[in-house]
Amino acid sequence: MKERKEVKVTKNIVFLGLALGMLVYAVPRLDIGGWDLPAVAGIAWICFALLIIAAHLHEILGVDEEMRREMRKIKHMKRWQLEQWLSKRRSLVEPKK
Repeated sequence: MKERKEVKVTKNIVFLGLALGMLVYAVPRLDIGGWDLPAVAGIAWICFALLIIAAHLHEILGVDEEMRREMRKIKHMKRWQLEQWLSKRRSLVEPKK
């Protein structure tokens, strides 16, 4: 389990570096001087690149890790409650000896 997390973090760091490199390489070459079609396309491209970078940073920093733990606890509790409910129901349905 720990190895998977390390691979996932490494993969996100590599992709983050690629996205940053692509942004650094492309921004000086984009024509962003006005409101014509190439300028709007350049701004949209930069926004998408920043969104990708933000997503990788979000994953690397583990912002959702606490939320995942809480969701696991909730799912476990719901599963336990369902098992309890089913076992009570079975005991009512089964004939007594």
